[in-house]
Amino acid sequence: MEHAKGKLISKNLDLIVLNSLQDKGAGFGVSTNKVTFITSSNDIIENELKSKADVAQDLMHLILKQTHA
Repeated sequence: MEHAKGKLISKNLDLIVLNSLQDKGAGFGVSTNKVTFITSSNDIIENELKSKADVAQDLMHLILKQTHA
């Protein structure tokens, strides 16, 4: 997680998505993922294992929330 936070700062990003490579059923080659969203205001939003479509929907909601804040 510290590496992702470092990238967020060094690249001046508003948001970064950290993929879990530790959890069974998450990552590449499967239809589910477990991610953590980290925002530039240091909000950390951990998600349970869910479909990649649901992850994408959560990401879009977060982006919309941040742009309308």
